[in-house]
Amino acid sequence: MRNTWIICRKEMGSYFASPVAYLLLTMFAFIFGWFFWNILGYFVSMATASMMRGQMMPMNINEEVIRPLLSNVGVIGLFFIPLITMRLFAEEKRTGTIELLVTSPITDMEIILGKWLAALLLYGCMLLVTALNFAFLFKFGHPDWKPLVIGYLGLYLQAGALLAVGTFISTLTKNQIIAGAVTFAVCLMLWVLEWVSGGGFEAAKWAQVLSYMSVINHYESFAKGMLSSKDAIYYVSLIFFGLFLTARSMESLRWRS
Repeated sequence: MRNTWIICRKEMGSYFASPVAYLLLTMFAFIFGWFFWNILGYFVSMATASMMRGQMMPMNINEEVIRPLLSNVGVIGLFFIPLITMRLFAEEKRTGTIELLVTSPITDMEIILGKWLAALLLYGCMLLVTALNFAFLFKFGHPDWKPLVIGYLGLYLQAGALLAVGTFISTLTKNQIIAGAVTFAVCLMLWVLEWVSGGGFEAAKWAQVLSYMSVINHYESFAKGMLSSKDAIYYVSLIFFGLFLTARSMESLRWRS
């Protein structure tokens, strides 16, 4: 575990020693802030219009503001996750340090976990940036904090699964652009697999299987503030599968070194 933490700190240092982390955090914060103020502005305008008409319609800030915002975080993350993972192993292969890494007395799993945890921590920092906007809601409103926490947990599990997939893809090439593009394509495919359930194929077994494999399909319960063990197990299983494939890829690299 000590070696894993050393690798993790090294990767986190490389993120923040360059403009990469700061650029990603700034872009993520700006894009989410745009969504936040627009959705909040729409909510306020609807509430104001309802009061002016004398019709006090019940409006739930969790359902009208927080839930769509958390869903938007997942969509934004879909574009940022490839930028986080594309350099994990591709950069090592490009600079030639991968041979030194795989021939060191550190196990493959320690290397993989260290790099994946660093990517997960960076994404966690990005989620913390979005939490500052929600702090504004709690200062001036009274939303329920439990659905928000569960929603963030779902986002973190979803990101962990996609980051594991991106980590594996990064071991397949030394070109960061290719690694990022392929990761985005695979993550997007995992996202849109759920669409087959609405294409007239609901009764087909293959459509049900593809729909179940969609990462967005398993976030619905978290978005509603419900902690579902079935959906959590799916994300954890995808994490293990992605890291398992990464380990097999690293094993082939070790044999070639």
